[in-house]
Amino acid sequence: IQNFMYGELTDKKTIDKVRQTFDNYESNCFEVLLYKKNRTPVWLYMQVAPIRNENDKVVLFLCTFKDITVFKQPIEDETTRGWTKFARLTRALTNSRSTLQQLTPMNKTEVSHKHSRLAEALQLGSDILPQYKQEAPKTPPHIILHYCTFKTTWDWVILILTFYTAIMVPYNVSFKTKQNNLVWLVMDSVVDVIFLVDIVLNFHTTFVGPGGEVISDPKLIRMNYLKTWFVIDLLSCLPYDIINAFENVDEGLSSLFSSLKVVRLLRLGRVARKLDHYLEYGAAVLVLLVCVFGLVAHWLACIWYSIGDYEVIDKATNSIKTDSWLYQLAISIGTPYRYNVSGSGQWEDGPSKHTLYISSLYFTMTSLTTIGFGNIAPTTDGEKIFSVAMMMVGCEYH
Repeated sequence: IQNFMYGELTDKKTIDKVRQTFDNYESNCFEVLLYKKNRTPVWLYMQVAPIRNENDKVVLFLCTFKDITVFKQPIEDETTRGWTKFARLTRALTNSRSTLQQLTPMNKTEVSHKHSRLAEALQLGSDILPQYKQEAPKTPPHIILHYCTFKTTWDWVILILTFYTAIMVPYNVSFKTKQNNLVWLVMDSVVDVIFLVDIVLNFHTTFVGPGGEVISDPKLIRMNYLKTWFVIDLLSCLPYDIINAFENVDEGLSSLFSSLKVVRLLRLGRVARKLDHYLEYGAAVLVLLVCVFGLVAHWLACIWYSIGDYEVIDKATNSIKTDSWLYQLAISIGTPYRYNVSGSGQWEDGPSKHTLYISSLYFTMTSLTTIGFGNIAPTTDGEKIFSVAMMMVGCEYH
């Protein structure tokens, strides 16, 4: 506040409190009498809030002012000279109805003492100060504020389920697992339903516009969502696992549905945006790096197994390649591949999927950390190329 706004009736103690609030970087509120340029006095309710940066340093102050002259001694002018105090107050209250609608009590005590407050106001006491609270943006009944408690909790649920899909989708696609297990099928179906509900909520959730304002117009919200995440979210919630659970589904169509499930991984872009403001904390960064390392190793393990599974059988001659890492693993643990054991005319047996996944994850972990014991090693050209790329990723990570 500039000194020229103070006048002869401005309380000196209030001036000192205002100066002390700014000097000590505090949050406070005052009732202060200031003067306009034409020296007209006006009562203001002043709120001061310090704004801090990521280093917890105050970079600016947010000051809000509300005119509360209507609750103070009305100022005499030529039109009201000779009026009684009650008449002047009635005129001020009538002309300032819009101001009254913006001033709301903070607590229930203020509401319960409404009549006594009115009686005191009619006595024109100078110590009457209404309570205020910051008003939330007005939105249509069916629009949800993106920062409300419900939406924040819901976003964390979606974030956890996104991590779940980031782990399970690559595994199911690479190892070609049909969800015949009823528990997993029900769980994946519940995830699909939650993602579908999330689409509906996103059509009714506010967002921050380019200028930093909260956009609550339903038409703008829908247009913004359709242009950004709608297609990805729609592909993410389709029930691919239920379709693949049917035994009569064509193998090519089933593979297509399984491949489309990878689209769900694009939802990790939202996760990166939500976790960005946690990067200023050392412990959070450490935990995040461990999770990212484990997730990358998991993805690479799925790809490593897919390469071996594709190359272990020579489809042209229907013979097994003895130089594949899958064949070498099967021999070393005593579960070799056998041909036409059940009369299907195909190669069967071999290591279990759990053993194959653990072995794949073991190899990718040792490669990313540049340890590499050599008990699982690439032998074919495709395996060697992938191993080189994986070691480059490991060097970049370190």
